[in-house]
Amino acid sequence: MTDIRYWIWFSQAIGYCTPKAKQILELYGDIEKFYNGKEPEWRLSGLFSNAEISKLDSTDLSVADDIISKCNKYCYEILTLDNPFYPRCLYNIDDPPAVLYVSGMLPDVDDRLTIGVVGTRKASMYGIRAAHSFSYNLAKCGITIISGGALGIDCSAHLGTLAADGVTVCVLGCGINYEYLRENAKMRSDITYKGAVISEYPPDTEPYPFHFPQRNRIISALSDGIFVVEAGHKSGALITVNSALEQDPTKKIFAMAGPADPHFYGTNELVKDKIAKLVTDYKDIIDDFESIYVTEEISPELIHINEKINAIPVKGKVPEDINGLKTNDLSEVPVHKENINLSDDESKVYYSIGNEPVHIDSIAEKTKLPVYKISPILTVLEIKKLIKCVQGRSYIII
Repeated sequence: MTDIRYWIWFSQAIGYCTPKAKQILELYGDIEKFYNGKEPEWRLSGLFSNAEISKLDSTDLSVADDIISKCNKYCYEILTLDNPFYPRCLYNIDDPPAVLYVSGMLPDVDDRLTIGVVGTRKASMYGIRAAHSFSYNLAKCGITIISGGALGIDCSAHLGTLAADGVTVCVLGCGINYEYLRENAKMRSDITYKGAVISEYPPDTEPYPFHFPQRNRIISALSDGIFVVEAGHKSGALITVNSALEQDPTKKIFAMAGPADPHFYGTNELVKDKIAKLVTDYKDIIDDFESIYVTEEISPELIHINEKINAIPVKGKVPEDINGLKTNDLSEVPVHKENINLSDDESKVYYSIGNEPVHIDSIAEKTKLPVYKISPILTVLEIKKLIKCVQGRSYIII
């Protein structure tokens, strides 16, 4: 938990969309060790310019405390590169975010089929209806939809998924607490009940124009395939496609052909140049993954997907470790420790948590404590190795 401060400090000093965070982790294995090495160690690493070293030196660690306090207040989860729940598919790119801020529950993007649905903000009614329909049907098949929360195609993709009671991830180009597109506030709130709104930028960060191309690399990394619904000649959706192919040249690209209209210039060119597969039905996308994904019967309660959906596209086999408890570990179920030095509120929180994952909202209901008080207590209990976070904002004793 303490490493969170140092990763936030690092991203505030060096910035975003950089390979240096991953290089530091692989070189040192411990961001705190890097921080404590100070200027001599930073120079020795050979990764930083004089200007960057000056920025590292002048950025105070307290900047991280302010951001963590904000996240605790609003119950945002913070995932760092060294967190075991950090998505592998995102870590594997050259420039993964040092920090991910999460509102809601980030689904299992590593072991579930994900499709990024992207396109222009100034979408035609034809494109809006198609994005909604495709996303609805893909979500009904248990596929997680990834998009960027913008007007037009993005918004339609999220809304189509929500209409299907499916799971979607909204990747923002600003902080998750920033009032970006107020008209979509309810949509973003609805997404967090079964999916997540995420960003690499601290909660109150404004949506600067250069953030959106940076954001697109996260959408492409989280997606097994990219579906371009409607895109013009210079659409940001094409940046997402380029990013996807740079990350993995074999990544599947799909496009819906449109009329001879500037709004569809990009999608038509993708098909014409054989970069994308032409699709006219959502089944055209699913068919491309039959040789890679197997379908297994999984309890929907374990994967937080509509209870009516039992057949879920799974990458390989279902992991043995579900919700942090291995099936062969049932004989060693942990129990509450005794004679531990806890305050009254800490005790209430600790004894409200058991062997089955319990969400922070349920903890608040059991203890009658407000969530803003519970969040720092959970941090203390994790540091004391009494509990651990196993999924989203759910906890078990250890």
